[in-house]
Amino acid sequence: MFDALTDKLQAAFAGLRGRGKLTEPDIDRAMRAIRLSLLEADVSLPVVKRLTAAIAERARGAEVMESLTPDQQVVKIVSEELTVLMGESNVALPLASRPPTIVLMAGLQGSGKTTCCAKLARHFVSQGRAPMLVAADVHRPAAAEQLAVLGDQIGVPVHREESRDAVAIARNGVDAARRAGRDLVIVDTAGRLSIDADMMDELVRIREAIQPTSVVLVVDAMTGQTAVEVAQAFADAVDFDGVALTKLDGDARGGAALSVRAVTGKPILFVGTGEKVDALEPFHPDRMASRILGMGDVMSLIEKAQATVDEDDARRLEAKIRGGSLTLEDFLEQMRQVRRMGPMSQVLGMIPGFRSAAKARDLTVDEGQLDRIEAIIQSMTPGERRHPEIINGSRRRRIAAGSGTSVQEVNQLLSQFKQMRKLMKQIGRGGMPALFGT
Repeated sequence: MFDALTDKLQAAFAGLRGRGKLTEPDIDRAMRAIRLSLLEADVSLPVVKRLTAAIAERARGAEVMESLTPDQQVVKIVSEELTVLMGESNVALPLASRPPTIVLMAGLQGSGKTTCCAKLARHFVSQGRAPMLVAADVHRPAAAEQLAVLGDQIGVPVHREESRDAVAIARNGVDAARRAGRDLVIVDTAGRLSIDADMMDELVRIREAIQPTSVVLVVDAMTGQTAVEVAQAFADAVDFDGVALTKLDGDARGGAALSVRAVTGKPILFVGTGEKVDALEPFHPDRMASRILGMGDVMSLIEKAQATVDEDDARRLEAKIRGGSLTLEDFLEQMRQVRRMGPMSQVLGMIPGFRSAAKARDLTVDEGQLDRIEAIIQSMTPGERRHPEIINGSRRRRIAAGSGTSVQEVNQLLSQFKQMRKLMKQIGRGGMPALFGT
């Protein structure tokens, strides 16, 4: 996420390190580098000018010029100004005082709108809500079927009709939700390949018919400036309340995330961070600024862990570690829990300093290797997982054949697990492992 922008900004800051005091030329060079980085990230030109002017003004202030660590002060200023640019604080989707809350989803075809509807429903299920999805996209073939499949995956009912009247479907869906006692309704509407009068007219009529609590515009973050232009066009033609940025995990530049709030004045409410139905996060400008600058995102990491890891399981694992009785079954379950938090590259990227350290050592996260480890453990018998010391040569060959891996890979996993279990046992008992044979 935003890898290209992060690398360029860090390179700009590198020129400030090691200087006891900053001079005007130092600041000018840094501002030019930051300006170029933002433009290459497809950030709107007016936004770039506004942002760099604010940074430069503060960088020339006493807090930086007289600081013993001017580079850190500049990074702090950039972080704060990026946060302001993206909205300063998290904005929650408002809930109706009298249920149901009605959310109207709009956007262009291909933005990931239908999938975003399901992700949003899944998010509210995790918050204890009882949503219903309404399939009011009557123009895209199989749109209703896609929403129905996604609804089945997350256990959320979907209202769909054979009718071609999107307004009637939306109205009937809201009525059905009320009768069923659902406290939240998410209405999927048709997208187009481009903005046109028919599309806007239909959206206006649906809005008038159901009187939504909020209108959420779904835009594809990977389209950069195009996403911002789409958002502005929707704002001009049909007002909306907030933005959901999809496909942010594939966006190496960050132009849409940095521009859409400043250009439209509308807050970013949610960001899509993967293909799975649980890959939707509330948008926090300060956390996003931290990610952009390569400083990690500890709070989001903690929240993901709390939502994924079972506390009782964690306590049982701790007891096993302390007692030196960790098994490959335990290891497999813990690996699965961590992977449920999202792609490992994303999870590790939330750890402050990890990205820089990994880049310096040319380390990459191989999701395929994790798949192979899981396949190896699953090819073992329950007895082998609990007592890996019984795995002899013939068992290793059988496990390798069953998992589609090599005996060498099986040997490597067993060796690493043995070392890890020994290390954890020492740490659990308060001991310190010997380093480098000393």
